[in-house]
Amino acid sequence: MSKTLDQKWEVRSTLDVSYEIRIAPDLLNPENPTLLELPDGGTGSGERVVVLDHNLVGFYGSRIDAYFRARAVPHRTVVVSGGEQNKTMGQVFQIVSALNSAGTLRVGNPPIAIGGGVALDIVGLAASLYRRGIPHTRIPTTLLSLVDVSVAAKTGVNFQGYRNRIGSYSPPPLTLVDLSFLGTVPHRQISNGAGEILKLGLIKDATLFELLEADGPELVNNRFQHPQTARQAIGLAIADMIEELRDNLWEKDLRRVVDYGHSFSPLVEMRHVHDMLHGEAVTLDCIFSAVIALRRGHLGHGDLRRILHTARGLRLPVWHSAFGNAELLWQALSDTVRHRNGSQNLPLMAGIGRSLFINDLTFDEVATAAEHMRQVTAADVRLEAVVGP
Repeated sequence: MSKTLDQKWEVRSTLDVSYEIRIAPDLLNPENPTLLELPDGGTGSGERVVVLDHNLVGFYGSRIDAYFRARAVPHRTVVVSGGEQNKTMGQVFQIVSALNSAGTLRVGNPPIAIGGGVALDIVGLAASLYRRGIPHTRIPTTLLSLVDVSVAAKTGVNFQGYRNRIGSYSPPPLTLVDLSFLGTVPHRQISNGAGEILKLGLIKDATLFELLEADGPELVNNRFQHPQTARQAIGLAIADMIEELRDNLWEKDLRRVVDYGHSFSPLVEMRHVHDMLHGEAVTLDCIFSAVIALRRGHLGHGDLRRILHTARGLRLPVWHSAFGNAELLWQALSDTVRHRNGSQNLPLMAGIGRSLFINDLTFDEVATAAEHMRQVTAADVRLEAVVGP
């Protein structure tokens, strides 16, 4: 029987994805087995690779070693450098090498990532590449990683001056949240994370915004350690992110509300990586986008005043010279358009907690909005003098 050459085959498959984000206090207590949980709920006996953010070694390095000794579980610690400038493939390969040396199995002894967003992103990418994908456990220790990186399915590293240009979708089965880690985080990093929470309040959740408006300064001052208010703010932020991601985990729909604050900021952040943190860049983008919405009639003057007041209360910047550079902002938006497959899909506020999308922003609007933002955020200029009562 002869074989024809015009046959074709089609493969269809469905990937069932489920992952858990759990509040888990007292993780480093040797009597608490939670840290060693496996995807199937058991605990393995193989050597565990623990990837630790370098900022945490002095605070928690000895406690982590003591935990594993007390539970008689072999482990090796890999220390990685935090900060966007260190979010590189070199650190990914460092982790892959450790996994290989430890004889990490496909499932039985997944690595544990403990740190901020950079550490969690590079471990996630390493785990997605090693043996074509193994599970891992995330332990976020900064507010930013807790409400952003730890909820999403994405991993990534920076490449050739662009943020997260190389990455994958590979959510770990388990993320464990111990709020006590925030107690050792510097205040600037607490504010950094608060920027991502503010974003959700502005574009999606008026209740969350009002909580930050009323209690933001206290939350930052106390490093989100006040049990009731902190849990409410963090709980709302995580629930909002999950609600937006659940039906669009792989980002097939490129109109994403959670992209608010992420249209201009990625490139701006990378151009100012040594003096601007991610949540700060997102906040500045949120304010710039709010000015655009104001000028288009979608946002009221009073709303903009509340946004600026709340951002300042969270110790977040409301102005940076980069947002006065129209050429840089247009270049940043142009790169974002490529990421969104040729469309701006620019989310704007339509009031506190409400959104709309536009696709017709012009360079002239960007330039005018940049100057408008400079004026309304100047310390010696009354907002009413610029935008009216």
